Amino acid sequence: MLIYSQTLFVFKNVHVIILVEILMYKSRRNKLRTYELLSIIKPNIDSEEFDKETAKIEETIVSLQGKVISTDKMGRKKLAYDIKDYRDGYFVVHNFEMEPAQITKFNRQLRLNENVLRIVLVETSEVKA
Repeated sequence: MLIYSQTLFVFKNVHVIILVEILMYKSRRNKLRTYELLSIIKPNIDSEEFDKETAKIEETIVSLQGKVISTDKMGRKKLAYDIKDYRDGYFVVHNFEMEPAQITKFNRQLRLNENVLRIVLVETSEVKA
């Protein structure tokens, strides 16, 4: 009977260790990370619609529990090559913080937006050694 109780104790410790490791992993995973988003918006919209599109992107970030740090509207620029038969587009850079788990949802919502030609999303968080 003593051996049985010792093995149960060992199993309990193993379960506790695994549970602690899972909680530590989740806490590391859910920390906010900083990202930079470069988006190219169709050039055939006017300035009011352009402002609405940038506001829509910011609202999407906030709705996914993110925080917008800065927005840089770079204006209309010529593209290096045609994208969907457009030779130029409006460039916007958003710097924001968001949980890594929400990035896939955010990326999907951006790709479904018809006025966005192309996006480049890069994580800019510093890695601590």
